[in-house]
Amino acid sequence: MEVILREKGRITIPASIRQALGLRVGDELEISIERGGIVLRPKRRVSADDLKGIIGPIEVDLEEIEEAAGRVEIHRL
Repeated sequence: MEVILREKGRITIPASIRQALGLRVGDELEISIERGGIVLRPKRRVSADDLKGIIGPIEVDLEEIEEAAGRVEIHRL
C-alpha cells in the first residue's frame, strides 16, 4: 500500500489499516526507524477493564485504592 508524504511530514493511514488495528482519532502511535524503514505502532494503554478476570477476584481496601490513585495517572474511557 502506498501513501504520500504531505506538507509538514504528514501522511494519511488508510482506513482499512486503521480499522484492522482498531485505531481511532486521538490514539497515540509510536514511531521508530528499523532496518532503514519507518515503523508505526499503536501505543497501547492497559486499563483496569482490560485486566478484569485475568487474575481472579481480589479484595482491596478503599484506602489502598485512594493511595494508588494519587500516585498513578488514571485513564478513563
